[in-house]
Amino acid sequence: MNKANLIITLLLTIVVAANARSWQQKFERSAFYKAMASGKVDDVDEQLTLAGNTPGHEAYEGVLLMRKAGLVGRPKDKLKYFKAGRLKFQTAFAADSNNTEYRFLRLAIQEKAPKIVKYHSNINDDKQFIIAHYKTLPPVVQQAVTEYSKTSKVLHPADL
Repeated sequence: MNKANLIITLLLTIVVAANARSWQQKFERSAFYKAMASGKVDDVDEQLTLAGNTPGHEAYEGVLLMRKAGLVGRPKDKLKYFKAGRLKFQTAFAADSNNTEYRFLRLAIQEKAPKIVKYHSNINDDKQFIIAHYKTLPPVVQQAVTEYSKTSKVLHPADL
């Protein structure tokens, strides 16, 4: 084997090894909710790359983009990410407005969204829907709702 082939083989091996972890990972709700709570752009970005092939990916991607908007520094970027995320999420929500998890995600974003984006009009409706349908959620989502309720000003642990 000549030097050029050896170098190419080594480079390919390094690239494959570096990407093997991301190729093997798949979207998991527990990791999604952990990233949403972490407050780290890298965690959100990682989940954005994983959400693409999951059912409901538009909703998850939208919420992640809106969360990312709250983590980036430049106001221009904040608005760009929020608008893109809102459009993706609202499209998914319109197709499945009785999805309790989507209602929870929307509530969480609305509660934290700055007043200037005018994304607060469904907080009480979502709260009531979540309370009424909490028991139908998968355990991992129930855990996320419970954890969120501990710091929420709208949804409280006693409501669940």
